[in-house]
Amino acid sequence: MIDQYHWIMAAGSVLLAVCAVVMHYEILSRLNAFITTTRWAERPRILTLIFVLLIAHIGEIWLFGIGALLMLEIPALGSIAGLPDPTLFETVYLSATTYTTLGYGDITPVGNIRFLYGTEALTGLVLITWSASLTFVELQRHWRRRADPDR
Repeated sequence: MIDQYHWIMAAGSVLLAVCAVVMHYEILSRLNAFITTTRWAERPRILTLIFVLLIAHIGEIWLFGIGALLMLEIPALGSIAGLPDPTLFETVYLSATTYTTLGYGDITPVGNIRFLYGTEALTGLVLITWSASLTFVELQRHWRRRADPDR
């Protein structure tokens, strides 16, 4: 039977995933416009791309970490095994290991909150792949210009 806490967790998880995807889209959209129109040399453009993508992913990890901390204020939504009173940095740490699908396993979610972390793992996988795709496209442009300097 699905109780109200399942619905709260599902809605909160979807909301955080949507926020992360929209945030990622907006950052990538502006970043792509910048790197394709700037007259900078290749190295600063590629480094800017990588650093902005890292900052975007760190922001998304913090988004999920803050969301988890807020949800953990409602005991019926679950807990984190081994952390009776998790701090922001502990939820962000768990968020980072989940988002990157690294999963150390030293702390684990218990109860309904597991749905949030499952959603975060899927979201992280998609967003990291999206970033990798943009990086590949930009590197292809760089390699083509290097191979054919008249372009």
